[in-house]
Amino acid sequence: MPYNLWDYEEEARSSLPRVVLDYYAGGSADEVTLRRNRTMFDRIALQPRVLRDVSRVALETSLLSTPVSCPLIVAPTAYAALAHAEAECAIAQAAGTLEVLTVLSINASRPLEEIAAAAPARALLWQQLYLYERGVTRALLKRIEAAGYRALVVTVDRPRLGKRERDLRNHFHVSPDQAANFAGSSVAPREDACQATWEDIAWLRTQTTLPIILKGILSPADARIALELDVAALIVSNHGGRQLDGCVSGIEALPEIVEAVAGRCEVYVDGGIRRGTDVLKALALGARAVLLGRPVLWGLAVDGVAGVQRVLTILREELELAMALCGCPTLDRISPELLFSQG
Repeated sequence: MPYNLWDYEEEARSSLPRVVLDYYAGGSADEVTLRRNRTMFDRIALQPRVLRDVSRVALETSLLSTPVSCPLIVAPTAYAALAHAEAECAIAQAAGTLEVLTVLSINASRPLEEIAAAAPARALLWQQLYLYERGVTRALLKRIEAAGYRALVVTVDRPRLGKRERDLRNHFHVSPDQAANFAGSSVAPREDACQATWEDIAWLRTQTTLPIILKGILSPADARIALELDVAALIVSNHGGRQLDGCVSGIEALPEIVEAVAGRCEVYVDGGIRRGTDVLKALALGARAVLLGRPVLWGLAVDGVAGVQRVLTILREELELAMALCGCPTLDRISPELLFSQG
């Protein structure tokens, strides 16, 4: 029985075909950033407070003014059918049951309408997308709004596809039936360069009333530009180490971006989160929530809906325990005071 997220990864590694495992697990080039995403969490030490009443620990919060059960978000991950036949429908069902917000990849194995229909009525769904040729983007926006997604998560760090050498060695390719949202389209989702600019973000703002979140922000300067375009939130992310190798990790970039936005929009972070203490550290550095990507796929591969539910439940329970052991009965009691400073 898996007891933590590492256990789920180990079980998934033993069952998935090598080409799929490498696609999900791999990073770009030498995978320095992929490893850095994890190791930088290990360098942050906690300095807990004691003798506080933690007989009840509350994890409830809100994201863009919508109540959620905890500060966890399922990150957008592509082609979930490679892990399990129920694909993104299983992810949306599992997360929705737990009232955990889910961001669905535009490169999903199932159409966005089918995923929304499979989710529980109380599920909170956001849709990730890239900015394609404007006609294609407009058509996607109409479908996203009609299906009931509540926000757009625009990935902005892929002007070109990173050099993912595991995929190159494995001759990885996506069959046309995997790119469900582009059936009959001339767009090749994985290979498309997505050459968007700030002007395109401004244009997108004129095309929809949905909140816009930018995913892939690592520079405080970019965070400040985003604020001028009235974005609702930023996701501090390096694309899971799959784009620019050798760049800063999300948890390293987080404090400067939190300082730059100064409360004018919400800030989330992803990359390398595997323990409840990792979530606590991110929240202490100013994130309102964290995104979880690969571990959700491992849970899906091992046990479908139940596996995803168990992965999210484990992380939630670990966060609750970490908060109790640090003397934080509520999320608003988490602060930089909990982080040990060697300076």
